[in-house]
Amino acid sequence: MLHYSKKFSHFFLIFSILLLAANLRPAITSVGPLIRDIRIDMHLSNGLTGFLTTLPLLAFALFSPLAPRIALRFGTSRTMFAGLMVLIIGLLIRSSFGIITLWIGTVLIGMAIANINVLLPGLIKQQFPYQIGLMTGLYTTTMALFASLASGLGNPISSVLGWRVALACWLFLTVFASLAWIPQLSQPKKSPSVDDGHPSFVTLLYSPLTWQVTIFFGLQCFIFYIIVAWLPEILQDKGVRASTAGWMLSFYQFAGIPFNLTVPILADRMQNQRPLVIGIGIGSVIGVLGLIIGRSPVFLAIWSIILGMSLGACISLALAFIGLRAANEQQTETLSGVVQSVGYLLAAVGPILFGFLKDLFHTWTIPLILLVCVTILLVISGLGAGRNRHITVYEISSTE
Repeated sequence: MLHYSKKFSHFFLIFSILLLAANLRPAITSVGPLIRDIRIDMHLSNGLTGFLTTLPLLAFALFSPLAPRIALRFGTSRTMFAGLMVLIIGLLIRSSFGIITLWIGTVLIGMAIANINVLLPGLIKQQFPYQIGLMTGLYTTTMALFASLASGLGNPISSVLGWRVALACWLFLTVFASLAWIPQLSQPKKSPSVDDGHPSFVTLLYSPLTWQVTIFFGLQCFIFYIIVAWLPEILQDKGVRASTAGWMLSFYQFAGIPFNLTVPILADRMQNQRPLVIGIGIGSVIGVLGLIIGRSPVFLAIWSIILGMSLGACISLALAFIGLRAANEQQTETLSGVVQSVGYLLAAVGPILFGFLKDLFHTWTIPLILLVCVTILLVISGLGAGRNRHITVYEISSTE
């Protein structure tokens, strides 16, 4: 009986983690399809409307370093539950009243998701030390699936119930996750010891391996959010109808889902992850070059899908690197804070820079060539991050 009780607790923990992952993107990806309705209803300028989509990424960058320190004081499970509570408040406030609550709610949503984003890899490292790849694959797949669903369901819900309900409806998913997470609050807070090797944010910056993992994560964020923001516009300028371009963006996102699951599992079983990095780099370059030279909607769709497959693999590998390169749970949380703060700062800059280059040169070719150059840097950093090494406070220890 005790055996079955432990087995049930194990599977319920997995279920609870996946529910957490399901809440990490809908509050953000549901905004894009509704942005025109929000702008008209709230009388916002195009600049302020664009900033509304960038604000959560800035919140990720600013608040990611704080999550490990809060978890160290109050415990990881309690801190993640607090993040869910803040997310509920943010979803409620964002869809209520006027412009001020729209901004406040968006900031709270960014804070809450940043908190869970950072702590989830450490929790997986602690609870599933021999299944990091599998669990990373499961949670990134869940995250990507619900992100795509939120993008697809936004307009249908808004057309019937309005954009406020379309944004707030994901509140029920967050409440469900909060209820499922309550049993985890009984877990005792682990007190850090000397053996835990809990480094500070600044201390990890002295490790070259930290920077290799961070740059890899940051550059993939940079590319991913540029494509999400600008792919429909690029396709329309090449003669693709607006409705077709929207579906191509959906195909781009769905194409990466199988790789969200499989790549971390492969990474966990490989002696080093360099072959995966090279494969991702080749696929990304092919996809971007296809967008430059492509003219036919059919071939543009193919290039978009290849790019989606590559970047789907890339985000999962980037998150897997956090668990694989860190030596323990505490180091994983701190490394996650470093990686995601820099990564999402680059993500916030990417779409703005890409649009600026388009306005400057009046062509998509130059901005897309920039993505090819960024992909080369991504591969270089990934070759370093893909080595079979662990970060230590003062030096890097190799197990090769």
